[in-house]
Amino acid sequence: MPGTGGDDVPSTGNAPRTDGTPGEAPGTAGAAAQPGGRGGRRRKKGGPPNRGVPGHPEHRTGDPIIPPGGQSAALTAALALALAAAAAIGRPAVAVVVVLLQAVTAAGWYRLNGMWPARQGIALGFLAGLSAVAALFLSSDRNAATAVAGVLGIWVLLVLLFQLRNHGAPDERLYGLTVAVGATVLTVLAAAHLAAQAVSADAVVVGGVAVAVAVCVRALPLPGLLTLAAAPAVAAGAGAAAGTWTDLGAGAGALLGLGAGGGALIGLRAASYDWPSRFVHLTAGVALPLALAGPVVYLLGRVVG
Repeated sequence: MPGTGGDDVPSTGNAPRTDGTPGEAPGTAGAAAQPGGRGGRRRKKGGPPNRGVPGHPEHRTGDPIIPPGGQSAALTAALALALAAAAAIGRPAVAVVVVLLQAVTAAGWYRLNGMWPARQGIALGFLAGLSAVAALFLSSDRNAATAVAGVLGIWVLLVLLFQLRNHGAPDERLYGLTVAVGATVLTVLAAAHLAAQAVSADAVVVGGVAVAVAVCVRALPLPGLLTLAAAPAVAAGAGAAAGTWTDLGAGAGALLGLGAGGGALIGLRAASYDWPSRFVHLTAGVALPLALAGPVVYLLGRVVG
């Protein structure tokens, strides 16, 4: 976990850590840089990774893809099962879990991209997600997709306006803009679970169970290709089983479980990139699988629900 002395290190010890020097460019939505980021590197404010320093991945050896592992999988499974349980309670309960997911997603995305603490950027991303939740409560179920798209467009525009305050180098501005837009998109998409609950609460239950199973299978201490092939298959089986407990049925549950499991695997892959630190694994590694499964659960929920 990150400390006051920049002691956030990669989850595996396959590469020595050497900090670079933080830059002095004015801040962006990514805010100030601190020790850490991917593998404990320092990064210029709102800018891309420092190049030409010994601690940079260009100078490291070994595989830069480090899966989050069992602890992150357990936390993701707990969050996914909490979402499934909340769906059986009602929409306000789902909103509580979604808001927590959005907060972890925003923080994890900035840390994954080496920008920390990035308070302003995290706050913007989180507020975008909250706006999507509010819009879903204020709109009808039929207009949920339109409401989310409208919120996303407004907040992307706000991010662009915030970037006008940055007078750094062009590559720094572009990097800060890319990370900020990515955080906005991910937190807004996480609200798709709430939209799916309005369409079919059973779809959220099945999707949550499938994500929990997929990440746990992927974290098993087995060959990577084996768990990669087994995770979506087991997620589909779990979806079929959950579908029989609900009104969806086994066939629809299997389809939804397969889709949700696939989204979770994409999120795991993103959180594994570029020598991620333990803090990245416990934020992005926990939130991204469930966040990226949200749009799949919503779309398939409309089809099968």
